Amino acid sequence: MEVLVVGAGAMGRWAGETLTTEFEIAFADRDATAAASAADDVGGRTVALDTDETFDAVCLAVPITAAEAAIEAHANRADRAMIDVTGVMEGPVAAMRAYLPDRERVSLHPLFAPENAPGNVAAVVDATGPVTDAVLDEIGDAGNHVFETDPDEHDSAMETVQAGAHTAVLAYALAAEDVREEFATPVSEVLADLVGTVTDGTPRVYREIQESFEGADDVADAARRIADADGDAFEELYDEAGRRHRGEETDS
Repeated sequence: MEVLVVGAGAMGRWAGETLTTEFEIAFADRDATAAASAADDVGGRTVALDTDETFDAVCLAVPITAAEAAIEAHANRADRAMIDVTGVMEGPVAAMRAYLPDRERVSLHPLFAPENAPGNVAAVVDATGPVTDAVLDEIGDAGNHVFETDPDEHDSAMETVQAGAHTAVLAYALAAEDVREEFATPVSEVLADLVGTVTDGTPRVYREIQESFEGADDVADAARRIADADGDAFEELYDEAGRRHRGEETDS
């Protein structure tokens, strides 16, 4: 079986490398040099973005904002299945249902940067079959933990684990003063490491996450509540934070 991977960036390369045991890989990207490099790494080949060829499966590894348009553009190249690894699910799943109603459809979100693989992979298995089963098996065999979800649960979770978390880390980085290393505390050291993780990437990826998912305003509102609180009010917020972390019910 052959898979066309659309997008030769980091996540497209991860998809090609992960699937290469079971599938033959072809890459298409508007950057022909990037496509050729990715293909060379997995022993695959390249095709033009507007190729007339068809494939057993098409795997879309494009930016979040390009996902739905890419599904429409490449639907006729997927003989049996389409998979996306774009990082958002509600829109892509709806688009795949519309443009590939009689084919296998799976939306995946690897919850890690490729250099940190393997890890957790969220999956909406919308229409299963032998091709997508083989894809999921390959991802699992590479050491990843694939777990099923639905588009609403996934996209809601991203408001917390991506948009909210990134906002908190970047806000700390922007607010922090330059201090001697000797002043570091266990908490500040962890935060500094997180700043390094978040900022050791490309702004475009994080921009798309912020534009695609809510969550930043909730973090800003919580920070303002803490900044404005004193005495008993602060202690109540501190206790509420602990209860939330333990999964206990809160009044707010």
